[in-house]
Amino acid sequence: MILNALEGKPLPVYGKGNQVRDWLYVDDHARALYKVLTEGVIGETYNIGGHNERQNIEVVQTICDILQELRPQNESYRALIMHVADRPGHDLRYAIDAGKIERELGWAPEETFETGIRKTVEWYLNNLDWCRRVQDGSYQRERLGSGA
Repeated sequence: MILNALEGKPLPVYGKGNQVRDWLYVDDHARALYKVLTEGVIGETYNIGGHNERQNIEVVQTICDILQELRPQNESYRALIMHVADRPGHDLRYAIDAGKIERELGWAPEETFETGIRKTVEWYLNNLDWCRRVQDGSYQRERLGSGA
């Protein structure tokens, strides 16, 4: 979505965009997986969630607003949002109860929706060359960062 917005491509949103999902920042997800791996009970199940339920349209609009702030353009990125027909049987809500991992392992997300989505957009903006290489197929699984 972020790359499409930067390229001026449409940003399709199903129906009215009122489907709700629990949003979790990737580093929080990784920390939760590590916590389960190192402290979880073998055979137990732990749901990982962010307590950041948002409508799809809100997520897309937030991404557009952050892009407008960090990479302004004449016409708002929100103008790229395009409502498309919903899939038959599309769930309106994707949510889980992440209470068990909090109670039993003491894990909770560190990022809010606002801080995590901003970090996500900033990551894409700071790694556009790598993203484009992945898209065009020239990326050959080299490491990012140290060059080693």
